[in-house]
Amino acid sequence: MSFWKFGKAKRMEKKEDLGSFLKYLPLVAQSSSLAWPPSVEQELQTISEGPTKSMVNSGEVLASHITNMRKSLSLDACDLSPNPLLQGYATFFDKKISREESAKFFGEVVPALCGLLLQLPSMLETHYQNADHVLDGVTSGLRLLAPQEAGVVFLSQELIAALLACSFFCLFPEADRRSKHLQSINFDDLISFPFMSYCSKRENKIRCLLHYFERVCQCMPTGFVSFERKVLPRGHKHNPHYVSYPEAEYWAKSTTPLCSVEIHTSGAIEDQPGEALEVDFADEYIGGLTLSYDTLQEEIRFVINPELIAGMIFLPRMDVNEAIEIVGVERFSRYTGYGPSFQYAGDYTDEEDFDAFKRRKTRVIAIDALPNPGSTQYKPERLLREINKAFSGYLHQCKHQAGPPPSSAVESSKRWCMDDHEEKIGVATGNWGCGVFGGDPEVKIMLQWLAISQSGRPFMSYYTFGLQALQNVNQVTERIGLQEMKVGELWSKLVEYSAERLSRSTRLGFFSWFMASLSATN
Repeated sequence: MSFWKFGKAKRMEKKEDLGSFLKYLPLVAQSSSLAWPPSVEQELQTISEGPTKSMVNSGEVLASHITNMRKSLSLDACDLSPNPLLQGYATFFDKKISREESAKFFGEVVPALCGLLLQLPSMLETHYQNADHVLDGVTSGLRLLAPQEAGVVFLSQELIAALLACSFFCLFPEADRRSKHLQSINFDDLISFPFMSYCSKRENKIRCLLHYFERVCQCMPTGFVSFERKVLPRGHKHNPHYVSYPEAEYWAKSTTPLCSVEIHTSGAIEDQPGEALEVDFADEYIGGLTLSYDTLQEEIRFVINPELIAGMIFLPRMDVNEAIEIVGVERFSRYTGYGPSFQYAGDYTDEEDFDAFKRRKTRVIAIDALPNPGSTQYKPERLLREINKAFSGYLHQCKHQAGPPPSSAVESSKRWCMDDHEEKIGVATGNWGCGVFGGDPEVKIMLQWLAISQSGRPFMSYYTFGLQALQNVNQVTERIGLQEMKVGELWSKLVEYSAERLSRSTRLGFFSWFMASLSATN
């Protein structure tokens, strides 16, 4: 397939971005532009005219059209089985939602989504033409942000909506994604999974996503979202402004003061009122099980802020020294409950301010914890892995002034600063790596406190979600504050405690052990 050949050579200076990413898109390259295959374009055009002309007025009929479009795109049969697709879409849209909801969705939303998809080729052309002008020459076009390749992608909310519409219609080719450690991005696993196992939480995840489509079809948002792969480089770097992946000695010798701590026993991270990085308890594959049948805390965040899902299109799994920061996503849905009790609870109006790049000042940082570590989480190398993973996410993009905390930043495609007051931005987090991942919450909160402090962030706003194991956390943090402990001192205490846990010389939790150790030395 030939690539774009424009009359003017500079019309697309970064065409290599699209050239490398084209195989992940459901479009074809013609002599001078991108386009849908003619048969797919005709299907989309027909559906966009509404159910009175297209007769697409049910889940069963919609699934049949989706199957036809996928055949026209020559997508592998193994990518999507038509029977579960037909069964899933028919069951949800024809049985799970009311006739009124179904009529509105097929009468208004589905035609509008198809109209949006018809604009996708021209939207992508405009995107690539403008990609080099967002950050003064720094590449920001849609491309595969591979592991160990730090960089940023800027997408308009309108382009994100079109890409997610592709996911809803299951039009993304999936075969080449697996070899690049990319998640499945089509909605078929979410909607088409055998409905005999269909449960309330899956139904409510779908309702959140459908509400997003309804909202953007009514009034398309005009902001932007940035997706950045942050890499804490391994090996020694002869640059005073950047820190490479730290060894244990780095932490043990740190004289950085601990930042302030705010403990919240109720509330949710996404509802924090200040300016802070909001931690996403991520899987190594960003988005985790969002487009499957399960519902964990990460997946809740992705369905109430569906623009986060766009990152799954081009962000492969994270390595041990990486984090992903997403800035600008809009929240569209309210919810109640968690896990099996999760429920869509109606519309949400996001009133977050915008920055100079027209991004909402919502900053989500995805870091993945060790899954099911058991007693091995107390090994020195595991402690180091977890603190460095958090550190990679919390470090400033902008270099610090001389003096503590030490000059440091995560490596990126170019050294830029997109927040002019980043030194005031703290971290809102919670029980990262605990819950189903099985981490020790008393150790994990201390590791996060250390990483946040060392990164130069001014505060940690911690949400315990009412976890019983953390009921005494205020007493412990206050005692640490009275001791005026530095990062290195608290790190050494954690290492000492963990060694005793490994050797089974103590079975105390860290809080009890720590308080006892202070009493013994006084």
